[in-house]
Amino acid sequence: MDMFQQYPAIADLRAAAKRRMPWFVFEYLESATGTESVHLRNRAGLDRVLFMPSILHGEFTPDTSVTLFGRTHALPFGISPVGMSGLFWPDAERRLARAATTAGLPYGLSTVASRTPEEVGPHLDGNGWFQLYPPRDEGIRRDMLARAKAAGFTGLILTVDVPVASRRERQTRSGLTSPPRLTPRLMLQVARCPQWAWETARLGMPRMRLIDQYAAKVTGLSSTEHVGYMLRTSPDWDYLHWLRDNWDGPLLVKGVLDPRDAAPLEKAGVDAIWVSNHAGRQFDGAPATIDMLPAIRAETRLPIILDSGIEGGLDILRALALGADFVMLGRAWHYALAALGDKGPPHLIDMLKKDLISNMGQIGARSLADLPGRLIG
Repeated sequence: MDMFQQYPAIADLRAAAKRRMPWFVFEYLESATGTESVHLRNRAGLDRVLFMPSILHGEFTPDTSVTLFGRTHALPFGISPVGMSGLFWPDAERRLARAATTAGLPYGLSTVASRTPEEVGPHLDGNGWFQLYPPRDEGIRRDMLARAKAAGFTGLILTVDVPVASRRERQTRSGLTSPPRLTPRLMLQVARCPQWAWETARLGMPRMRLIDQYAAKVTGLSSTEHVGYMLRTSPDWDYLHWLRDNWDGPLLVKGVLDPRDAAPLEKAGVDAIWVSNHAGRQFDGAPATIDMLPAIRAETRLPIILDSGIEGGLDILRALALGADFVMLGRAWHYALAALGDKGPPHLIDMLKKDLISNMGQIGARSLADLPGRLIG
């Protein structure tokens, strides 16, 4: 059966991934914190953004390209950094890096990924961004930046919306700990997912390899508190200035929701503002990213990246129409990998591309620059 017949949307990849992942792994990927109301606000906010259909434009193929940090990408989306990516599907970081390189998409590697920059860097072609959970110790900080640069990562992402550990009650109920301990309850779930189990056994249980190289072994932490919390700090403006002085390349600040932060960030010399509510994983009282985007756009000339709640090509167009320059997705890539293995990410890319083109055709948008003029209201 053709993949587009069987998996025409991200929701179909999610359903297949749910069957092929152990339950505790799926819960880690899916869970937010509190009542998980941010997910509902993200969806409701996106659904309020409407376009006016437009007719009699003749045949055309929309231009979906965008230039960011001097690079032209054929598509306006990329792969967000996701912690412990290799838990969701074995060796996910390198598999996604290869898919990103083939398609010319940016790929973000988390500080708390299950692969190091040196392991992932060779699979990228200058499109790698290293996401920093800020170390407290300056020596560790300098070493991480040097390693990321030497591994070929061109961009640095400072994540600022994780000043403390979130509770993630649903994730805690799943029984997952950090590092993962396979209790009898969890082993039964693993046994029901033979492909995940076989590949994980072959590669070894994923762990935070980069963090492990700096921290003594720590056990007994909850599922929301990993060894990274032993090393990192909550950054302030001085920390940001230090990073700007010590990173030669694009500096992105991820986790911005308050429009009042935009101008100071621009003044501090950052290269892009990343509007994100961490998909609700950190704070259940946050607004939808799409709702805050227009006000942030009005306060800065910097490129704006947006994530959280994106479920298809139409959502990407909504974000671009309201002022984003680029959109990142996280969970969707792991649904694709778990559902279809290495065929999953290329299928997702093609799916999103077709969705972009179809919806741009409906509103008569020949390029991404035409999108704001097609908005209703």
